[in-house]
Order: sequence, then structure tokens, then C-alpha cells
Amino acid sequence: MSNIPADLKYTRSHEWLRLNTDGTAVIGITDHAQDQLGDMVYVEVPDTGRSLAAGEACAVVESVKAASDVYAPLAGEVLEGNASLADAPEAVNQDPYGSGWLLKLKLSDDNPAGLMDAAAYTAFLASEEQ
Repeated sequence: MSNIPADLKYTRSHEWLRLNTDGTAVIGITDHAQDQLGDMVYVEVPDTGRSLAAGEACAVVESVKAASDVYAPLAGEVLEGNASLADAPEAVNQDPYGSGWLLKLKLSDDNPAGLMDAAAYTAFLASEEQ
């Protein structure tokens, strides 16, 4: 069973968001996603200052199994990409909700409609397995 922290929001494409009270968010891929991809060998994060539309491909995670795009759950401006992942992509596997974060975003969309809470994401994963 995947680790699904209760304090985060989730997307159907397996990104997680930690929404902060200052209008920013930290984004990464879920424990389920990293487990399905396998050992990470490369991570490409967006440049600081890049404007993202909701649903736009914004990062790439490449594992021994496949390369996958990561999509921006909400629109905003990239405050920071996690540069440490260039030297340590395995952090996405080891700590997907901590040191394996991918980017920090200043949100331009303050209405996070369509995001799931932990219970809804758990149910979504169960439905995918059927």
C-alpha cells in the first residue's frame, strides 16, 4: 500500500501538492508513482521564473523502466526547481514527499478545483487497480 499523507492534495496523474497559506505550493510525484516507475536515474525540473499553465508538462522523471512527464496541477510561476535532484535523483524514490520534491510554485490560480484529498486519492488508486 502506498504512503498517502493526509495533509496533501493529489491529481489523477499522480502528482502531490502541499498548499501553503502564502499562495505557494510544493509539488512532487506520489509514492505510488515512484513505486510504479522504479529506480530514478534522471530528473529534469523547470527553471525558476517559468510560467506554467495547469496541466502543462513541467518536469521529467526518468527511471530504469520509463521516462514520464510531470504535469503542473495548477497554474503559476516556478519559484524554484529542486536542483539537488540532478545529483541525487534517487531522493524521489527514498523520500517522495520530502527531499524528493520537484518544484515550488507561486500559484496564479487560487481555486484548486479537481484536486483530491487523501481519501479520494486512495479510492482512485483502488479503482485503477481493478
